[in-house]
Parts: sequence; C-alpha cells; structure tokens
Amino acid sequence: MHRGASLTEDAVQIDQSPADYIKSQIRTVPDWPQPGVMFRDITPLLKDPRTLRLLIEVFVHRYMQTELKYVAGIDARGFILGSILAHELNAGFIPIRKKGKLPYQTVSEEYELEYGSAAVEIHADACEAGDKVLLIDDLVATGGTMLAGKKLLEKLGADVVEGAAIVDLPELGGSRLLREAGLPLFLVCSFDGH
Repeated sequence: MHRGASLTEDAVQIDQSPADYIKSQIRTVPDWPQPGVMFRDITPLLKDPRTLRLLIEVFVHRYMQTELKYVAGIDARGFILGSILAHELNAGFIPIRKKGKLPYQTVSEEYELEYGSAAVEIHADACEAGDKVLLIDDLVATGGTMLAGKKLLEKLGADVVEGAAIVDLPELGGSRLLREAGLPLFLVCSFDGH
C-alpha cells in the first residue's frame, strides 16, 4: 500500500473470475521473437504481488488435496511458478533444464521444434519410482517441451499426476497433443491466435 493511501483506495477490485482476471494481466507483444508471433508475456503477473498471489492460490487450490512429492518446473518460467507452488504445497522442486545446464549425472529427452530439435534434462536422481509429480510451465504452445518433461520424469519411474500452465494456445495443438499422450492438463486461461 502506498503511504497515505487508504485501504479502499489501494484495493484491487476483481469483478471477474480469477482466470479472467489473470488473463487480463498477461501482456501480448506482437511480432516477437519473430514477425507473426503474438508473444504472451507473463511478467506483469509476476511483477504485481496481488496478481502473483492470486495466480499461485489458483494452483494451490487445485492441488492442495493432492499428495505430491514434487513439483517439476520447466526451464525457465516454470522454475518461478514451480518453486513457489512446491513451497506452498510442502513438496520438493525438480528443475527440468535445457541440455548442458545441470552439473550431475542427467537423463535427457529430445523434442522437435518448428525448425530443428532441442533437449531437456533432469538429474538422474531427481525422483524415484512411484513419486507423484506435478509438471508446470508458464505456457502450452506446441506441447513439445512439456511432453519431453513428462517422458523424462517417467523414465525415472515418476507418476506425473498432471501438467499445469497459465496459458494455453490451443490453435498450436499442444494441449491436444499432451492429452492424447495421456497427460491430464490444468490450464488457467486460453488465447486464440498465436
């Protein structure tokens, strides 16, 4: 609260559902990183403490009755959400990193991009068989990264309970691909057009 402001002057009025409010706080940046792309920027959500708290509470409410051992966050924005959520759910956190960023023995999974391929890794001892894990990222576009994360965790024997993200871009087919691959999804909001 600003000095001198009363509680009512500084309060945020939310007259919409939490999902609609969260969606309204996402900035769209046209033609980034290349022409024709409508980039969905979540940094405004992270910058405002009340909006960030609301976002985390949406996820906490969804998973507070789920006995999770770990939350696995995908490099890099999944780290932000995943580590906060792991703390709130009294679970451990597993970073799923871009290839070559982890210092210990790793397990790797390659996935296809629009032009070429990439790989993600986790430590070989990140989890054990039967551990219940929530997989989280900021956005589902083509679904390749989240699918690779699911496969990595399953290589170690984990039970990937669900995939979660703030934003779904359904026109790019990722959420459909992930569901077809047997990954239940929780997506806070959806944007048409990419």
